[in-house]
Amino acid sequence: MEKFDYRSETERLIIRPLQKDDYINWLNGFENRFPSQHRHDQGKVDMTECTRDWFHHLVDRHQELACTDAVYVFGVFRKEDGTHLGTIDIATLARANFQWASFGYTIHNQYWRQGYGKEAVKEALNIAFEHLKFHRIEAHINLDNTPSIKLAERVGMEFECIRKGFIHEYDEWTDHLVYYKNIN
Repeated sequence: MEKFDYRSETERLIIRPLQKDDYINWLNGFENRFPSQHRHDQGKVDMTECTRDWFHHLVDRHQELACTDAVYVFGVFRKEDGTHLGTIDIATLARANFQWASFGYTIHNQYWRQGYGKEAVKEALNIAFEHLKFHRIEAHINLDNTPSIKLAERVGMEFECIRKGFIHEYDEWTDHLVYYKNIN
C-alpha cells in the first residue's frame, strides 16, 4: 500500500497524518482535556483502551482510508513543541463531476480561544482544494453548536441550508446546518 504523507505548515501549526510515533502526544491531548464545556464537546474521554497497539492500528486504518480516497484524517500539531492540538478530517462524498467532500474539525478544549481552530481549518480548506482537488467542501454543524458555526463563518464558509433529520446522533436523527465553500 502506498503511504499518504502530505504535510502542511502554517505560522504556528503542522497539519499532517498521524504517525505511529505520535502516540504519547496524541494521548496527552485527550488526557489533558478539561471537562465538557457544552453539549458537543466530549471533554475528558476514557482512554484506557487506547493502547499503543490500538493507536498503531488506528494510524494504519487512517492510511488505508486516505489511500482509497475515502477519508483523510490529519493531526493538528503546534509547531513550537509538537503538541497534539486536535484533528481535521476530510471525507470524500463524490468525485467525478462533483469533487465534493465534507469535513470536520476538533481542537482539544484546553487549547480553545487561542486561534488554533481558525488557523487549522483555513489550512485544511487549502489542503482540500489545492492538494486533494475538491471543488466543494461542506461542514455539517448541529443547530446549537455556536462555536463551530462561528468558526465556519470566520474562515469564509457560507450558510446554505438546514438538512432535516440528516445525521443519526444522540439516538435520533438530527437536523444540521450546511456551511460550504467552493474553490475560488
